[in-house]
Amino acid sequence: MIIEAYKYQGAGNDFVILDNRDSKYRLDNSQVKLLCDRRFGIGADGLMLLGKSEKHDFSMTYYNSDGAESTMCGNGGRCLVAFAAHMGLSKFDFEAVDGFHTAQIKDFGKHCCTVRLKMIDVTQWKRYSEKSWYLDTGSPHYVEFVDDVKNYPVEEKGKYWRHHSDFQGGTNVNFVEFISESHLFVRTFERGVEAETFACGTGVTASAIAACLYTGGSREKFDITALGGKLAVDFKYDKKAGIFKDVYLTGPATFVFKTEIELPEI
Repeated sequence: MIIEAYKYQGAGNDFVILDNRDSKYRLDNSQVKLLCDRRFGIGADGLMLLGKSEKHDFSMTYYNSDGAESTMCGNGGRCLVAFAAHMGLSKFDFEAVDGFHTAQIKDFGKHCCTVRLKMIDVTQWKRYSEKSWYLDTGSPHYVEFVDDVKNYPVEEKGKYWRHHSDFQGGTNVNFVEFISESHLFVRTFERGVEAETFACGTGVTASAIAACLYTGGSREKFDITALGGKLAVDFKYDKKAGIFKDVYLTGPATFVFKTEIELPEI
């Protein structure tokens, strides 16, 4: 089977994308894993299908690089929106595993777009320790504030928290340092990739919300530095209800290349 595939990246978080609006691709986990393999496939942190939708402009199905279908991916969502724009779509209301999303193209380019993606409202969060939180931004995240995150042992500590018994089903792990009151440096160990990635959209969203809680709930917008580039998160915090609404993730989504690859039949 010949697959026509597209490679995109958002702040260094990279993805294989397939146009599946005609439902021609039915991939099993081993095929997804092969496409994401950096030696034997195309290479990516995850794979997405742009699918048809009865209610919205399209649907998003996301797989981790281990081949398993997974929870929401924020940078993936932004890249899928850029891909949809490059495919000629002009509206970007879509359904994903965690519910409805909408997005706007702030700057359109042939290769790179700036995408502002609305995330789900965040209603599930709890303080885990003096400097850490656990919350769900479409995917589960443990967020810990540390000093000198540039030199922090992300792989070692990330593996520890990733499989911690307190987090049923495992969690993504974020280590965060304040650069200023409104600027965070975030590093992420991703579940399903089982390694540090250059950026994580749901992770920087979780980090920004945790930073708001950590500093008393007054700041509702943060600039983010990830290993792969710059992102921004803004939201509205309803302190009385303890809910974060109108949560947006903004950043670049870049086309890398288009290719064809032959996959073994299922």
